[in-house]
Amino acid sequence: MDILTLIDRIEELVHDGRGIPFSSSKLVDPVKVYEIVDEIRAQFPDELKQARWIVKERQEMLEEAEKEANRILEEARDRAAALASEQEIVKMSEQQAAAILDDARNKEREIRLGAEDYADEMLANLEVNLGKLLTAVQRGRDRLQGKVGAQR
Repeated sequence: MDILTLIDRIEELVHDGRGIPFSSSKLVDPVKVYEIVDEIRAQFPDELKQARWIVKERQEMLEEAEKEANRILEEARDRAAALASEQEIVKMSEQQAAAILDDARNKEREIRLGAEDYADEMLANLEVNLGKLLTAVQRGRDRLQGKVGAQR
C-alpha cells in the first residue's frame, strides 16, 4: 500500500467514526489510527530517511563548525589582547627611554655649565696671577733699567 492510500484510510476512519451528540466531533478507534501511522512510517522511502540523516549530520557539522569558529575567535581576541599589551609595554618603554634621555641631557647641561664656570674661574685667577706677574716683571725691568741707566 502506498502512503496516499493509507492517508485515505485515516480519512475513512474519521468519516465513519461515530458522531458525538450535540457536537461536530467524532469517536475514532486510536489503535486503528496508530496502526495506519506505523504503516505510513514503514512506507517512507529510504531517500527520505537518508535525507533526515543528512540533515542531522549537517546540523552536527554546523554546530561543530560554530564551536571551532568561537574557539578561533576567542584565540584571536586573546592574541589581540596580548599584542595590545605588548604595544603598551613598548609605549611605556619608549616613554621611560625619553625620560632617561631628558634626564641625561639635563645632567650633561649642568655638568657642562659647571665645567665652563670652573674653567672661567681658573682662567680669571690665571689672568689675575699673570697680571701680577706681568706687573712684577715690569717693575723688575724698570728697576734694572733704573740701575743700569744710573750706572751709565
